[in-house]
Amino acid sequence: MAQTIILRGQSQRDFAKALLDRAPADAVVTIKAASRTNDQNALMWCLLSDLSRAKPEGRLHTTEVWKQLVMHACGHAVQFELGLNGQPFPTGFKSSRLTKNEMSDLIEWTYQYGAEHGVVWTDPESRRAA
Repeated sequence: MAQTIILRGQSQRDFAKALLDRAPADAVVTIKAASRTNDQNALMWCLLSDLSRAKPEGRLHTTEVWKQLVMHACGHAVQFELGLNGQPFPTGFKSSRLTKNEMSDLIEWTYQYGAEHGVVWTDPESRRAA
């Protein structure tokens, strides 16, 4: 039987340890950082839309290309392929694989880049959700 535990406090840690003690031979245990939240994802797409409309430095990109550019700027491995029409398009790393902290860093970098390039955010209150 599979178990998922979010380690928020000592009681969850104690429960996880008890499960480990009772685990059968050859059981598989995976511990990973929490994934990005739906609110973070929604905020990121709003920011990417604002970047796309603002065209900082004259850059005319779709939101998907902006996402890859921001991810690359934050140190995530992404790549671009040349499409059949001769235009580059992003492939590879997906933001759904980011942890909450990585997504937060991506959002903060996007805010900083936008501030440096005069981007007007459509929802200034959304910054508090990051």
